[in-house]
Amino acid sequence: MEVMPDMGKLGYDRAIVTFSPDGRLFQVEYAREAVKRGSTSVAVVFKNGIVIIAAKHNDKLSAVNFQNEKIQQIDEHIGIVSSGLLGDARVLVDKARVKAQIHRITYEEPIDTISLTKYISDLKQMHTQYAGLRPMGVSFLIAGVDKNPFLFETDPGGSMFEWKAQAIGRGVEAARKVLEGEWKENMEKDKAISLALKALKKSEKTGNESIELAIIDKNGFKKYKGKEKLNLLKKS
Repeated sequence: MEVMPDMGKLGYDRAIVTFSPDGRLFQVEYAREAVKRGSTSVAVVFKNGIVIIAAKHNDKLSAVNFQNEKIQQIDEHIGIVSSGLLGDARVLVDKARVKAQIHRITYEEPIDTISLTKYISDLKQMHTQYAGLRPMGVSFLIAGVDKNPFLFETDPGGSMFEWKAQAIGRGVEAARKVLEGEWKENMEKDKAISLALKALKKSEKTGNESIELAIIDKNGFKKYKGKEKLNLLKKS
């Protein structure tokens, strides 16, 4: 028996620049589904900084390569973590680094977190309005410390949101329940790490060895690895 196509989507889900009659861009919605398939990442703002934590798939045959890491440094004071298509994330991270470097050279000061977030969001939005392109199938949590700590999220449609704590990826619902119930203003760093780890493990079955951890504070971006990372997670 021949299966007839869904007439409600016919044509509208094939062209990125065509709205459906009920005002939807199906290609953008499909890109958001790609984000939901990615492993969970969590970021929590504390008193003087931000902690980022992410679940990473480990394969004993894979080579150690920084490009495969979910948490990436953009500038001395900004870090980013992704969920979704790694290729799309890599391209946008490279563009963000160049943007940050150009800003330093041009203005002799570091780029502020909201400006970098807007730049990435603009790139994503551009991919929703031109024929021949497709939406970027990746969401980011962008964490930076200017005078104060800032945490932003960008989605495949180019939207940007500011948060005090947030999760992205397939375990977002379980992680957000923990964050909503336990996040408090002016948390200490240790408490923030503990909360982020609890939220992550609520949504992902993963050991501490398969977790990435970075902290951005007044001293800048630092990613923890090896025994230093494990000791920090055990304390939490």
